[in-house]
Amino acid sequence: MIDFSSLQGNTLWERWQYFAQTTPDKEAIIHYRAADEPVRWTYAALLETANKFSLYLKNIGVKKGDVCAIIIRHNPYFYPFYLGITGIGALPSVLAYPNPRLHPEKFRQGLTGMAQRSGLDWIFTETELEDLILPFVEDKETTVNELFFPLEWNFHKEIDKESLQELNFIRAGIKENEPMLLQHSSGTTGLQKPVVLSHSAILSHVENYGKSIELSENDKIVSWLPLYHDMGLIAAYHLALASGVTSIQIDPFEWVLAPILLFMAASEEKATLTWLPNFAYNLMASKLSDEEMEDITLESLRMIVNCSEPVRAESHKKFFERFNEFGLNENALGAMYAMAETTLTVTQTEPGKRAAEISIDRESLSSGKVVISNDETKNRVCVSSGNIIEECEIKIVDNNRDEVDGDGSGEIAVKSISMFSGYRNYPEKTAEVLDDEGWYYTGDIGFLYNDELYVIGRKKDVIIVAGNNVYPEDVEDVVGKVENVLPGRVIAFGEDDTELGTEQISIVAETNFETEEELKKLRLDILRAGMSVNININKVYLAPSRWLIKSSSGKPSRKANRERIKNKNDEQVWSIK
Repeated sequence: MIDFSSLQGNTLWERWQYFAQTTPDKEAIIHYRAADEPVRWTYAALLETANKFSLYLKNIGVKKGDVCAIIIRHNPYFYPFYLGITGIGALPSVLAYPNPRLHPEKFRQGLTGMAQRSGLDWIFTETELEDLILPFVEDKETTVNELFFPLEWNFHKEIDKESLQELNFIRAGIKENEPMLLQHSSGTTGLQKPVVLSHSAILSHVENYGKSIELSENDKIVSWLPLYHDMGLIAAYHLALASGVTSIQIDPFEWVLAPILLFMAASEEKATLTWLPNFAYNLMASKLSDEEMEDITLESLRMIVNCSEPVRAESHKKFFERFNEFGLNENALGAMYAMAETTLTVTQTEPGKRAAEISIDRESLSSGKVVISNDETKNRVCVSSGNIIEECEIKIVDNNRDEVDGDGSGEIAVKSISMFSGYRNYPEKTAEVLDDEGWYYTGDIGFLYNDELYVIGRKKDVIIVAGNNVYPEDVEDVVGKVENVLPGRVIAFGEDDTELGTEQISIVAETNFETEEELKKLRLDILRAGMSVNININKVYLAPSRWLIKSSSGKPSRKANRERIKNKNDEQVWSIK
């Protein structure tokens, strides 16, 4: 295991420089590509090129404290550019690159919102996006100074000693408690909120989380996760760079088209660690064929950590049963609970042990009590997100923010040494979630059992039917198993019933069915599936494949899809009554 106390550097740049000096030839980042040989960055080469980017940034006017938005696709020069921004005390902020399904105006609106709230000073992107972004930059009310295309810069020219001394002088003035980066919360239940993290918060988190997963110098991280998301940015990128561990980075867009890339890279490079959102377990187990898996071994993976949405027992089971024959170790299936506001991790399951599962009574849970149950018609199987990591605290609270009894469920509140200090330029949202004692109220619902955390849903998503709490995850699990409903393509939400004076359960499910007869039969199958576990579904909306809107983290967004359904003007959706 890494002895973090022996690592030097109080800022991220100092830590990277330490590895460039002590392990110059070790691979820092392997830039993995589907059709070409990987690009391999050693620590020495990475820092040398980052220095060139730092000088270029200084010369165009980027200053300490400036926020530098990066909108760049998977590119080998992204990494030294990101480090180069940090090397002059500016704040890198990775934003999502627009995909073909995102309307240009929607992209511009999102960028405008982030500029107004986050205070973006510069945008660095590719020439392909110039026409899309330039009008936004030229707007008189924008905070953005200018638009640049760093991949076209001449970063091959050597730096003279005088310029390097100027950079060293700037870096000497960067303090550990000062801001290092700006990232955005995932935005599943609302607008993305800007979170600023300091050097010390990140380095403290790297140490505490590294200990929890028993990180060693021989580990290798492999990831397709986008770097605008906290799980990709911190777990798969910063954790590695600040620990002297190699990371293998895969293009998220390529992974979506060919999920086998994760296993190919893991097998070829002997990767040991990876993080996945829950939907990826289902997707990979369903889509990867034996032909694609030929010659692939998963024996090197010691931990596959489920994170970013409630962990589903069925997903772990399906994943293990599909890939067991290819060397997957069942005890590699771990889980964590994390968020941007605490840098990343709050809890983590123990290395070498599969995430624990317990069955609880669903009806008792709806009234806030955790009762163990063996009745399959009434129980809900919950998966542990693990134990609290060092220098972090958790409490479970009710709607008044009073701590609940030991067998109670409620909102998860967190306090951490790696905590953010508030949403940038967003005091009203900060006041809603952060109290004077430093407790952050997450909006997630969960409970503690045997000192482990179990996350069961989002507070804003809970459906209240006749005074009882119904968790949409329970409904989605049931409906997702119905034949001819596309796996993982279901969302549940509440709709007000004015006659009854309560909410009723509605679902949107994707299907390949089209005829009225097929759709009516599927609706009945869905209603029966709900009734079999005492869930009464009121409305069934059936939609074609790829209809559901996804959040920035790749999950179907309940809020966005609920609003889309309420408009009731989409001819592609059938409300079968």
